[in-house]
Amino acid sequence: MELENLYTYAFLKTPSFSLHLPEGSTTSVIQIDGNGLSAIVEPGISLDSFQDNDEKIVQMAIDHDRVICDIFRQITVLPLRFGTYFANTDNLLTHLESYGQEYLNKLEKINCKTEFILKLIPRMIAEESPVLESGRHYFLAKKQHYQKQKNFILAQASEKEILINFISKINQIPVIIQEQEEEVRIYLLVNYQDKSLLLEQFLTWQQTCPRWDLFLGEGIPPYHFI
Repeated sequence: MELENLYTYAFLKTPSFSLHLPEGSTTSVIQIDGNGLSAIVEPGISLDSFQDNDEKIVQMAIDHDRVICDIFRQITVLPLRFGTYFANTDNLLTHLESYGQEYLNKLEKINCKTEFILKLIPRMIAEESPVLESGRHYFLAKKQHYQKQKNFILAQASEKEILINFISKINQIPVIIQEQEEEVRIYLLVNYQDKSLLLEQFLTWQQTCPRWDLFLGEGIPPYHFI
């Protein structure tokens, strides 16, 4: 049976067992099998029909991640970007045939691994009482305050670099780093069996970065490592 408008969530090696297939945005998702590769899709969806409905687009994005995470808890998947879809079954199967080896290589790279997001939020230096001195003592106090702020920022930067070096070179965890003004995000690719060890290491990382607030997210599909 030829299906049309296949909204596509993920690719995966064709499993030897039956997956629990969750609800998508409008109906249950289905599994379409190719030559050793399968796709998790929801038929009958065209994004064009939702272009002027922001609320629906947001809900579909939420459903997109939910479905991928649900399947990911059962088997290694290659998560696809939001908005990926194929016109019909033939187009999808042709695509899987053309890029099959590339997708299998990517799946092998992330097999039995999960992604964690480590957020570093910079702390602010403690506020000091206003400088009450006058004259030379005033300028000396202001200079000391400025130097203290500078030292704090330098120490903060050093803590971050030491942490990144420790994670990537000592622990040998693959990382991707995104730096913003308000936070640093470190994406970690971790083997399933090392998750408990990661939680133990997180406590150590907190102690070695007193000038940062650290937050470790839950394990998710390895979006950033494919």
